[in-house]
Amino acid sequence: MRLASENSGWGYRRIHGELLVLGVEVAASTVWDILNDAIIAERLTAAKIPCPSAQDRARNRHRSGVAWTAVAVRTILMNPRYTGYQVWNKQRTDEVLLDVNDVALGHTNLARWNPAEKWIMSKAPSHEAIVDKEVFEQVQEVMRHRARYGAPHRQHRTRHPYVFRGCLFCGVCERRMQSQINHGAPYYRCRYPAEYAAANRIEHPGNVYLREDALVGPVDDWLASAFSPTNIEHTITVMTDAQPADLTAKQKGEAQRAIVVCDGKLKQYRAALDAGADPAVVTGWIAETRAERARLQRQIIKTPTGQPRMTAEEIRELVTAVGDIKAVIRAAQPEDKAEIYRQLNLKLVYEPEMKTVCASVDLGAHRGENVCVRRGTLTPIWRI
Repeated sequence: MRLASENSGWGYRRIHGELLVLGVEVAASTVWDILNDAIIAERLTAAKIPCPSAQDRARNRHRSGVAWTAVAVRTILMNPRYTGYQVWNKQRTDEVLLDVNDVALGHTNLARWNPAEKWIMSKAPSHEAIVDKEVFEQVQEVMRHRARYGAPHRQHRTRHPYVFRGCLFCGVCERRMQSQINHGAPYYRCRYPAEYAAANRIEHPGNVYLREDALVGPVDDWLASAFSPTNIEHTITVMTDAQPADLTAKQKGEAQRAIVVCDGKLKQYRAALDAGADPAVVTGWIAETRAERARLQRQIIKTPTGQPRMTAEEIRELVTAVGDIKAVIRAAQPEDKAEIYRQLNLKLVYEPEMKTVCASVDLGAHRGENVCVRRGTLTPIWRI
């Protein structure tokens, strides 16, 4: 790593040659392995060293924890906290409008990474170091070198709007399947190296493939069946119940009631002054109450207006106006269809051994509740 950091123009073969000159006998492939995040991840998994999400399941329940990933390795290599120093301001919170064309809908908060030059480090160590600062800086220089002198840029294919991107999971390892083009057709793949399977004691094919067009028709028909005469009333009920509560109205109501309480206190304090109470004491109470009242008023002004909930009848009228749901879904562009699936929180699980796909829709995921459409044909299993 020292050779790589001090000679930014060298590739791994040049570094390998210099090491041989210095009497260090090591294969060129080994030098490449050291400088490759993915190879490091596979070696750690093969050595049966638990990845961070497997080591601490309490804080990583949303991750599978089955193996190390290149992203996890890179994150660790670039984290300055391992040098023993505390780091602040690595992220910031930005306010982003929910709809730029309708500011009345309010905004949401998004956490974003700040550039490294804006990070703030403690002047003295705050905890025990795992790696010294010199080695850490050498690693950072290697990372920067790889970013500057990596593999030449290749022309990418025109991006295909995969309709099930992020929705399709492998039933063996429970990971999301990756989208890719094979022979001109969109596929989804789960690549699982033999080292991962051995480390996690599961039987997993090296590659699992599923063609997109084998799923589009059954999924469209299934979603349309939710609006068939036998299922329409149940679907409307689920859609009505799945709407988020208007929390903004509740917050404004609570603030307004608190303002009424403040007004009552101010009247009492003025009455106490008229009755001969100590002006110095009562004046302090009045100032505190006025400040609280002003804070509540600002809170009401800043609280965005929530989107009103639709009634079951309004949803029924909307569905009726759309017409033939099945025809609308089938005719939708891939980008629009992918957005429909995302909004419905569609989840597809492919079982390669049985060649089947199980589907479910969770309309309440956005508000932290489990309101799944699970009636009759609405949780199907298709044989591919």
